[in-house]
Amino acid sequence: MRLSMPLSSRMNGSPNESHAQILAFLIELRRRFLTYFFVVAVVFLVLLLFANQLYTFLALPLLKHLPQGHLIATQIMAPFLVPFKLAFIAALLVTVPFFLYQLWAFMAPALYHHERRLLWILIFVSTLLFYSGMAFAYWVIFPLLFHFFVQTVPHGVVLSPDMTQYLDLTMQLLFVFGGLFEIPIAMMLLIWSGVMTRQRFVKMRPYAIVGAFIVGMLLAPPDVLSQTLLAIPIWLLYEGGIVLSRFLPVRRV
Repeated sequence: MRLSMPLSSRMNGSPNESHAQILAFLIELRRRFLTYFFVVAVVFLVLLLFANQLYTFLALPLLKHLPQGHLIATQIMAPFLVPFKLAFIAALLVTVPFFLYQLWAFMAPALYHHERRLLWILIFVSTLLFYSGMAFAYWVIFPLLFHFFVQTVPHGVVLSPDMTQYLDLTMQLLFVFGGLFEIPIAMMLLIWSGVMTRQRFVKMRPYAIVGAFIVGMLLAPPDVLSQTLLAIPIWLLYEGGIVLSRFLPVRRV
């Protein structure tokens, strides 16, 4: 069921009409969620065939620095369950654009034309930034972080990370950096909603720079180079939010 009028116009009417419209929305939402879950299931089944290769790829940044060149499994079912879990997470990540498209398609009929266009742009840019943040974590942060941890192992200690703990740690870091790269989108939404102004973000620039280095200090190894490599992209993302906010359309109430 496709409706093209703005939500405020469609919800006016008798109680029976309002109930029918709400029911139509729920049916449409259910249909889109079922479509999304079906796509996730198909992608998951495909990725399950390459689950072990996916885990090896995820572990490469650490394996390159381990003297023995391998992780360990402390639970008998871990060699099966951990790649299985990774394949499912990967399926969710791969299908993020499709999920966001379904969300946009569901909301679009209730929005004005300029709001639909803005939402589509925000979804596209936010997806790109999220994947960029995960790539930055994998290709830049992981090598620095794991190299530091391996180099600081005391004499006489053999570092043998568990594959389950490694998956949990890397997934947390990937999602953290994917979220950090959403800073420009969060800033644009705050400005567009009227909670903040672009001028206020400009005035807060010094605090943002300090905050970026604090985040770098907390997430990166305790050396200046690693912390700077993390802090600079966060600061640039903040600046990107200020620049992109100049192109925000005027909000119509």
